[in-house]
Amino acid sequence: MATANGAHLFNHCGSNSRFIHFTSRNTTSKLFLTKTSHFRTPKRSFHVNNILTDKIHHPITEQGGESDLSCFAPDAASITSSIKYHAEFTPVFSPERFELPKAFFATAQSVRDSLLINWNATYDVYEKLNMKQAYYLSMEFLQGRALLNAIGNLELTGAFAEALKNLGHNLENVASQEPDAALGNGGLGRLASCFLDSLATLNYPAWGYGLRYKYGLFKQRITKDGQEEVAEDWLEIGSPWEVVRNDVSYPIKFYGKVSTGSDGKRYWIGGEDIKAVAYDVPIPGYKTRTTISLRLWSTQVPSADFNLSAFNAGEHTKACEAQASAEKICYILYPGDESEEGKILRLKQQYTLCSASLQDIISRFERRSGDRIKWEEFPEKVAVQMNDTHPTLCIPELMRILIDLKGLNWNEAWNITQRTVAYTNHTVLPEALEKWSYELMQKLLPRHVEIIEAIDEELVHEIVSKYGSLDLNKLEDKLTTMRILENFDLPGSAAEFFINPEISVDDDTETVEVHDKVEASDKVVTNDDDDTGKKTSMKTEASAEKDIDKKTPVSPEPAVIPLKKVRMANLCVVGGHAVNGVAEIHSEIVKEEVFKDFYELWPEKFQNKTNGVTPRRWIRFCNPPLSAIITKWTGTEEWVLKTEKLAELQKFADNEDLQNEWREAKRSNKIKVVPFLKEKTGYSVVPDAMFDIQVKRIHEYKRQLLNIFGIVYRYKKMKEMKAAERKTNFVPRVCIFGGKAFATYVQAKRIVKFITDVGATINHDPEIGDLLKVVFVPNYNVSVAELLIPASDLSKHISTAGMEASGTSNMKFAMNGCIQIGTLDGANVEIREEVGEENFFLFGAQAHEIAGLRKERADGKFVPDERFEEVKEFVRSGAFGTYNYDDLIGSLEGNEGFGRADYFLVGKDFPSYIECQEKVDEAYRDQKRWTKMSILNTAGSYKFSSDRTIHEYAKDIWNIEAVGIA
Repeated sequence: MATANGAHLFNHCGSNSRFIHFTSRNTTSKLFLTKTSHFRTPKRSFHVNNILTDKIHHPITEQGGESDLSCFAPDAASITSSIKYHAEFTPVFSPERFELPKAFFATAQSVRDSLLINWNATYDVYEKLNMKQAYYLSMEFLQGRALLNAIGNLELTGAFAEALKNLGHNLENVASQEPDAALGNGGLGRLASCFLDSLATLNYPAWGYGLRYKYGLFKQRITKDGQEEVAEDWLEIGSPWEVVRNDVSYPIKFYGKVSTGSDGKRYWIGGEDIKAVAYDVPIPGYKTRTTISLRLWSTQVPSADFNLSAFNAGEHTKACEAQASAEKICYILYPGDESEEGKILRLKQQYTLCSASLQDIISRFERRSGDRIKWEEFPEKVAVQMNDTHPTLCIPELMRILIDLKGLNWNEAWNITQRTVAYTNHTVLPEALEKWSYELMQKLLPRHVEIIEAIDEELVHEIVSKYGSLDLNKLEDKLTTMRILENFDLPGSAAEFFINPEISVDDDTETVEVHDKVEASDKVVTNDDDDTGKKTSMKTEASAEKDIDKKTPVSPEPAVIPLKKVRMANLCVVGGHAVNGVAEIHSEIVKEEVFKDFYELWPEKFQNKTNGVTPRRWIRFCNPPLSAIITKWTGTEEWVLKTEKLAELQKFADNEDLQNEWREAKRSNKIKVVPFLKEKTGYSVVPDAMFDIQVKRIHEYKRQLLNIFGIVYRYKKMKEMKAAERKTNFVPRVCIFGGKAFATYVQAKRIVKFITDVGATINHDPEIGDLLKVVFVPNYNVSVAELLIPASDLSKHISTAGMEASGTSNMKFAMNGCIQIGTLDGANVEIREEVGEENFFLFGAQAHEIAGLRKERADGKFVPDERFEEVKEFVRSGAFGTYNYDDLIGSLEGNEGFGRADYFLVGKDFPSYIECQEKVDEAYRDQKRWTKMSILNTAGSYKFSSDRTIHEYAKDIWNIEAVGIA
C-alpha cells in the first residue's frame, strides 16, 4: 500500500515483519522493521543519498533512470579496476612498485568504498526515522584485522581474491599486512567488538564509543629476561578504515573551579581545556546493508595553544606543553597508575570518553528533535550501556549537562539519567570495582564531585528511609557497604539516626559531658594497608567509653584519618536502571555477594546476560575447513546467523565419514600453525601431537601458574622413565601459551619468565623430543587467536572458581570443536551443561567452597599434596636455569600475608588438576571418542553466539527495535 508521502509498505517475511521502500532521485532503498505495532509512518518522504564517484569502479544496475543499490554486486573485473585506481590516486606509497603493503591499502580502500555506500545509507535512515538508538561505551574494542571480516560480511571474498590474483597477489598474503587495531587487550574489548558485529548483523540501531589509542597497550616481546614492552605501531602509516570527522569535535574541561552565578546556577570555569575529535570506523553486518559506527575520540588542542613566542625563545618543551598534555590522553590504553600523574591520566581518559560521547549523543538527539526538544523523551531515544566501571562518569556528566547547560532541575535530570544508563559488571576483582581518590577527583572534576555528593546524599536518605527501623548497627553496615562515598561522615540530615544517649565522664577535678554523635564512617572503615584486605573496626573515643567505668578520665588516642574514596561500581548501580552480570554463576555472585545490599533494595535492576561471541569471525571466517563441513552436514549456511542449527551436528556425531572429515579439518589447521610457531618462537613442533592451549591475559587468578606447574610435573615424571615407558604413558603434547602481563604487574611477569624458562629447557631436551613442547607465543592478539583456536585440541580455562566473570575464549574454543579442561567458573558452567558433562574435563574446588578453603589455610590446617611439593623442589633445584624463583614460589607458601598463602588455591587444586590431565590423555588415545567429543562441543556451542546476547540486551535493557536497509 502507499502512504501519503510516497513511501510504499510491503508485506514481507510474514505478518510480523515489513519493508518500507523509499524512492529518491538518486537511489532506491528498503527499510526492514520488526515489531511493526510500534511503527509510525513518517510524516515526510526522505532520501537515502549514496555518492557513487565512478560507475567504472562502482557498477550499479540502472532501472528507469534510478540507481538500484540493492543490486550492487561488484565482480572481480570492477574490483581489479578499483584497486588499481586507489593504488594510483589514493596513494600512501610511492608509485614504482605494487608490493604487499601497498596492495593491502589499495584493497582496503576499495572495500571501504563499498562500505561507505551502506554506511551513509544507514546514517540517513537513523537520522530520518529518529528511532531509539543504543550507545555502547567501552575503554576497549579489540577489533582485530578488518579486511577479511569486511569482505566476508559483504559476501565478496571470492571476487576480491580473484581481483588480487589478477594483480599478482594472494588475498591471504595481502590480508596479513594489516596490523591489529591496538584498541584493546583482553576479553572486555573482544566482547565489545563481537557485540558491534552482532548489532550490525541483526540490524539494531547502535553505535560504539571508545578512544583512539595511538600506541595501544603495548607490543609484547619475549626475550631471555621474559616479557618486554614496546609501543604498538598500528597507526604509524595510518589506518585505511577510519574516517576523521573534522566537523565533529567537543570541548573537554579539567580542573578549574565551580562558582555560583547571579542567576543562582553553578558554573564550572577556568582550568584546562582540550577538544575531542571524532574518528569513525565502519562496522558492517553480515548479509545486510546495515553498517554501524565505532566512533573513536582523539584529543588535541587548537593550533593557537602552541606557544610560538616560547618556542622562538628556545623554550621548546614549554611551547608544546598544551599539545603534549592533550595528546597523551590517547597515547596508551591503561597507562600505569602507580604514580599520581598516572592516576590523573587514567581519570582524564575515562572522563574524555564519557564527556565527548554524551555531548555527541545529546547533539544528535537535539538535531533529530528539531524545534521540539522534549527532554523527558531522551530515554525513549537513547540507551547508554557502560561496559564495566570505566565509563561511570557518564552518570554525573549527563547530570551536569542536563542541569548546567540545558536548564533542567535536579529531579528531571536524575529521572532522565536513571532511565538512560545501564551497567555491565565484568568481574568481582578489586581492579574492576574501581575506587577513585576523592581528593584527586575533586581537583580534576570539581563539578562532578558536587553532583556525586548530592547523589550519595539521596542514596543515604533512601537507605535510612528503607531500613531506619533496623538495629542501628545493621543500618550502619548497610550505609558502610552501599554508599558511593567511602570514609565520609553522614550528611547532617541523616546523622540524627546515630545520636546516642548522653554520657557523663568524671574525674577527681572535673566532669565532662560527652554527646556522642557517631557517624557510620567513623566506626568501620576499609584499611587499604591491611594485608588481609579485610575491613578493620575502629571505635571512636566516645563509643569506646561505653564499655568502661563512666568516671574513667578521657584519654584521646591519635585520630586515624582513612583515605576518602569514590566507589564507581556503587555509583553505577545507583545511577542506572539495569545491572547485569555476564554468566549465570557470575550474576548470582553479583546478587549474593558483590551487590547483595543493592539487590535487596532494588531486585528489579539485576539481570544476567551471558556473554557470546560472533560466529562470523570465530568460525565462518577463521576456520573455512570446519565451516564447509558444518554447512555440508547441516545442509545449509543458515547456521552462521542461526547458530541453533549447529545442534543438528549431534545426530551425526558417531558418523564415521563426518569424523574423518572433522579430523582432517583439524589437522589442516594445525599444519598452518606449525610454520607460524617456528617463525615466532624458533621452536619446531609436529602437527600430530595434541595442541594444548591456554591463551588469555596473564593474571594470577587465571592460573597460568597451575598450568605450567602441571607441565613441570609431567616433564619430571617423563625424565624418571625409560624412553619406551614414556611413549606408553604420555600422549605427545604441544603446550602453547599466549597473553600479556600488565607492565607493572610484577608477579604476572615472573610467570611469563618462568613459562619461557621451562620451555627453553624442555624443548632442548633430546630425551623428550616431540613428546612434550612448551611454547609461549609473543604478542598474542586477535589475529593470532584466529590461527591458534581452530588448531586447538584441548584448551584450559582453569581460573579459581568464582573469580572469572564469564570468559569468551572458552566459547570460541568450543565453537571450533576444542575440548576444554576447566573449573566450574564463569561461562564454563553453562558450556559444560550444553556440550555434555562427559565432553568437558572438570576439576577443582567450587565457588561456594573457596572462602572456607582460604580460612582453612589461614588457620594453618591446609596440608599440600606431596606431588605439589615435589614440583616446587624441582624448580628450586635449578632444573630450569639460574633465575631465582623464590618470590614466585613463595606466593604459594605460608598461611597469611600479602602475596603469600596461595590466595588463588593453586596448591589446593593441583592434585585434582593432574589427575584430570590423566583422563585427558586416556581420552585422546581413543581418537574416535575424542572426535565425537569435539563434534559435540561445536554442536553445544550454539547458545554462545553474541547474536543471542544482543537480542537479550535489546529487549530487556535497551528497548530498541531492529531496522535494516535491504
